[in-house]
Amino acid sequence: MSGFRIKEGGRVDRSRTVRFTFDGKSYEGFAGDTLASALLAAGETLFGRSFKYHRPRGLVGAGVEEPNALITVDRGGGRFTPNLRATAIEIYDGLNARSQNRWPSLKTDFGAINDRLGRFFPAGFYNKTFMWPRSFWEKLYEPAIRRMAGLGDAPSETDPDDYAAGHAHCELLIIGAGPAGIDAALEASGTNKRVILIDEQDELGGGALSDPSLWPWLERSRKALADARNIIVLTRTTAFGYFHDNFIGAVERLTDHLASTGTGPRERLWKIRAGEVILAQGAIERPLVFEGNDTPGVMLASAAKVWALRYGVAVGKSVAVMAAHDSGWKDAIALHNAGVAVSTIIDVRDVIEPDLVEAARAAGIQVHLGSSVFGVSGRHAVTGIKFAANDGSRKQSVSCDALLMAGGWTPSIHLWSHSKGSIRWSDVWGAFLPDKPNENVRCVGACAGNWNFGQGINLGQLPTPKDPATIKAFVDFQNDVTAKDIALAVREGYRSVEHIKRYTTNGMATDQGKTSNLNALQLASGFLDKPIEAVGLTTFRPPYTPQSFGAFAGHAKDALFQPTRKTPIDSWAEEQGAVFEPVAQWRRTRYFPKAGEDMHAAVNRECLAVRNAVGIFDASTLGKIEVVGPDAAEFLNRMYTNPWKALEPGRCRYGLLLREDGFITDDGVSARLAPDRFHLTTTTGGAARVLNMMEDYLQTEWPDLDVWLTSISEQYAVIALQGPKARDLIAPFVESIDLSPEAFPHMAVRDGTICGVPTRLFRVSFTGELGFEINVPPGFGRAVWEALWAAGQELGLTAYGTETMHVLRAEKGFIIVGQDTDGTLTPYDAGLDWAVGKKKPDFVGKRSLARPDIVAPGRKQLVGLLTDDPNEVLEEGAQIVADSAQPIPMTMIGHVTSSYWSATLGRSIAIAMVAGGQGRTGETLYIPMPGRTIAAKVSGMVFYDPEGARLNG
Repeated sequence: MSGFRIKEGGRVDRSRTVRFTFDGKSYEGFAGDTLASALLAAGETLFGRSFKYHRPRGLVGAGVEEPNALITVDRGGGRFTPNLRATAIEIYDGLNARSQNRWPSLKTDFGAINDRLGRFFPAGFYNKTFMWPRSFWEKLYEPAIRRMAGLGDAPSETDPDDYAAGHAHCELLIIGAGPAGIDAALEASGTNKRVILIDEQDELGGGALSDPSLWPWLERSRKALADARNIIVLTRTTAFGYFHDNFIGAVERLTDHLASTGTGPRERLWKIRAGEVILAQGAIERPLVFEGNDTPGVMLASAAKVWALRYGVAVGKSVAVMAAHDSGWKDAIALHNAGVAVSTIIDVRDVIEPDLVEAARAAGIQVHLGSSVFGVSGRHAVTGIKFAANDGSRKQSVSCDALLMAGGWTPSIHLWSHSKGSIRWSDVWGAFLPDKPNENVRCVGACAGNWNFGQGINLGQLPTPKDPATIKAFVDFQNDVTAKDIALAVREGYRSVEHIKRYTTNGMATDQGKTSNLNALQLASGFLDKPIEAVGLTTFRPPYTPQSFGAFAGHAKDALFQPTRKTPIDSWAEEQGAVFEPVAQWRRTRYFPKAGEDMHAAVNRECLAVRNAVGIFDASTLGKIEVVGPDAAEFLNRMYTNPWKALEPGRCRYGLLLREDGFITDDGVSARLAPDRFHLTTTTGGAARVLNMMEDYLQTEWPDLDVWLTSISEQYAVIALQGPKARDLIAPFVESIDLSPEAFPHMAVRDGTICGVPTRLFRVSFTGELGFEINVPPGFGRAVWEALWAAGQELGLTAYGTETMHVLRAEKGFIIVGQDTDGTLTPYDAGLDWAVGKKKPDFVGKRSLARPDIVAPGRKQLVGLLTDDPNEVLEEGAQIVADSAQPIPMTMIGHVTSSYWSATLGRSIAIAMVAGGQGRTGETLYIPMPGRTIAAKVSGMVFYDPEGARLNG
């Protein structure tokens, strides 16, 4: 047994017993215990299996720096959270925890065969298997690696918990509530500043929690903070990222420590804007690199002190210490005073402060200077160690059940690095320290290098009498990176610390190098024969400490993941039994089935009604932007491909919008309402994108233009009437507008009233039929629709949805941006060269249209396709080849973008993107499908009424 509960001491509540399970076995702990401390008290040393080699692993640290003890907690009802650190899991009655990455059990893991085959898995082996032989990677390596490697299983059920979010503003934010952070908060308590103090632990105190001599001061300080009216204290709150302008992201855990979660949120995401930030995050002790340093029972000396003095748990009955720093001696003496049996201190240094040596010997602790551990006995727990003089002589063995490492300290400067503050190397402390700030921030306490830990030396790997190339001395416990992996990376040509990191995976994943970065740097420094400051430090990225996806998603889940936008007419469509589909964030009516109709029958009926009588369509989802100002016409002239200055008020124009690379990004029909006012329409999904693009150009490229942009997408309900009887239906309801073809021609706009409601009436068509688009205030949308619906029944009025709209527009060869385009089509590729102003000096994307690859022959272009069998409807997305007899793999020359059955034409039609398509008219192409190949002839894209005669009814 290597762990037990000390008879007295600690901060746990021994009067309250807590029962929980780990890997199906029942245990007991006390209120205030973590899962790690409670299991240690029960004598457990084995907490997990390593990532790659499946080696047995125990605790290394006592906080979020813990790399090994990653645990899954199952709260039932879908509340399943993997990869939690046992050191940060507060126990409660009924806690159900289990270990990860093992089969069939933690103690008997078949994956441990990887440890014996370790020579086949050197650093970077997976990168090499990507390359050769490829068939081995696809059929053998990748499936095996996916089965054997990894951490916890991803949840398979929907997360039932709720998550909250909040914004906070303060003059001073203090991150870290150890002694330095508490002192900073107390200093600010007498000011008028709004102060927020946050700490990731369940109680304030930091390092003081494991120092009983500071507990009276801690209690007084807590009371003073509670009494201070200007200070907000947030415990169980982790600051995970530091962003521009003193913007801090933090997650507060609200219910994970409770037996019953109740109805409140599980976590809260805090978005904090601070005038000044004080970082008081302390420092993390570094492990030492030697063979066997990952054996369960080998841990940081500071962690053992936390277990003993804060939780009242001894990590062993006979404890040895391997030190390269004075703090290891201090911790050993503190453990002895707490009742933990410390037998031996081994220090790699030859000279130690006499006071420390005298105190250790007075405690009956054997001292061995100028020596290093080079081996650890035991598989699932430490049973003994081997050590020798640094020159390899005087080899000795010591029986013990725990070995503590004291390799120095690493200041927690990750948030400082997030803020783009510079860092400097300190030879005195053997660590990187904060240097020049980039934000209004300062560091205090141990994270600034201000500590009383004592002195130490910096070394990458302990001296060993063995061949270093034959041993497993771990640098990164979580990712199974050894010292020889770092050496291999350097030997294979990697010089940049970022490349070494990625080649070896050191400091990656959820650990982010908390205990491994500096040891890896020291090793790389030695192998490269360069000083550490010349090697540099890898980039810290948020979140430095892992957080749940739920906290970041917040309320954006289920129906709120992407709020569904509904038009004013949506409720009417639902009452009629319409079938809906999502389009961007909108719910749009797809079709209106009658009894016994499937989608195809309903769409055929709707199409014929529009062509022969009149159809009514809800077009409210169209993006709408109002462009106003003396320079409005000039602005649009620069944005769109076609000219706008000469457009007369009251007329409309089709507008084509390109990106800077010359590719189509959006289109729409827009109207000039007055010399200084335009009403633009965009695609349903493009409204926000187009507005953002226009704002970007207006603010950064042409700030001299006097123009205002306003989104009016939801300021109008839009009702489209399409068909030869559209004018007959609308005429009785419209006032103040002459609807005659002469007074109100195609591509015109007029203001007036309809059903007594103000309307902005467009004479436009996306079907090729006589068409009107009625824009009315949204509150009147349904009433106007119902009035038209009632009056239109005698004219054969039929409601139609997006599926019918797609068929009707395809019959006319009208493209849909985002369906018929893929981000690589130019206006010429889409057959829209007529929409490009040839005489315009400039517009967005104009220069790109002259690039050699843009005008090169063989580009993919839009064309029409007519299948040889008119009853064969192609599948959208189907690939196209020029020769059906070619061997597999065939050379694909394009794909089908739109394909429908046309009830009007009595046959199938399709639009496709084909290499050199516009020069292939009349050519037969082939569409390979499972079990057959379909032949189709290239045609023009206008399948119906090519003369446009039906636009006037």
